[in-house]
Amino acid sequence: MPESKLHVLLLRYTPDPEEIVAKAARLCYSPASIDELKQQIESQNQANFIEKLTDMRHLSPIEHVTFTFGVEGISRACSHQMVRHRLASYSQQSQRYVGQQSKKRGGFHFIVPPSIEKIGKKQWFIEKMSILQKWYDELVETLGNSGESTFEDARFLLPNATETKIIITMNARELLHFFRMRCCNRAQWEIRNVATEMLRQAKQVSPHIFKDAGPGCVNDKCPEGKMTCGKMDEVRERFKNLL
Repeated sequence: MPESKLHVLLLRYTPDPEEIVAKAARLCYSPASIDELKQQIESQNQANFIEKLTDMRHLSPIEHVTFTFGVEGISRACSHQMVRHRLASYSQQSQRYVGQQSKKRGGFHFIVPPSIEKIGKKQWFIEKMSILQKWYDELVETLGNSGESTFEDARFLLPNATETKIIITMNARELLHFFRMRCCNRAQWEIRNVATEMLRQAKQVSPHIFKDAGPGCVNDKCPEGKMTCGKMDEVRERFKNLL
């Protein structure tokens, strides 16, 4: 029963994302034809224009750019939070269809929360996962080990710690919102780690769109009010230098 570790990979993104955003934005204000805009914009550096757009909060042109991430080594507890961001597309590993392969993989994989490791209870936690695995295997046999119908019910014994894999596609505007919500210190630790790594990789291919991305306090006062973590300077420094 292996412990799983987080892995995030940017699989695909709109080619020349900042050029596409610039074309869409300039079209709103220019009488030029599409061909003229294409020639003008391809020959220009878009950094200042993209920064102006984000400062003005004119973000609809950013929706033309999408990013697709593969994420593995996260718990079902984390994925349940991610899919609450509805302006996105998700494809998630099915416990129903891959359940029968779990024995070949040494049992179901799982995530160990850092707080449990910190208090010296990691081995205790792993032992409890082993008990759940035995119960799961017992239920599979009891149900007849007959394929999908067996595993769709046996999975009811699996914990929120069970590892899952998911592919996520979001447009850049929704990503900015996702980062604002989930990179915050008050977000749950696991989804915060996922969001921060997604942002780091997105910044590498589109540094100007995501220049000021991160939790709400990066470029403004903390939106959490009395619930603030009180570490705004530390958070700002971290996200300004995320690359």
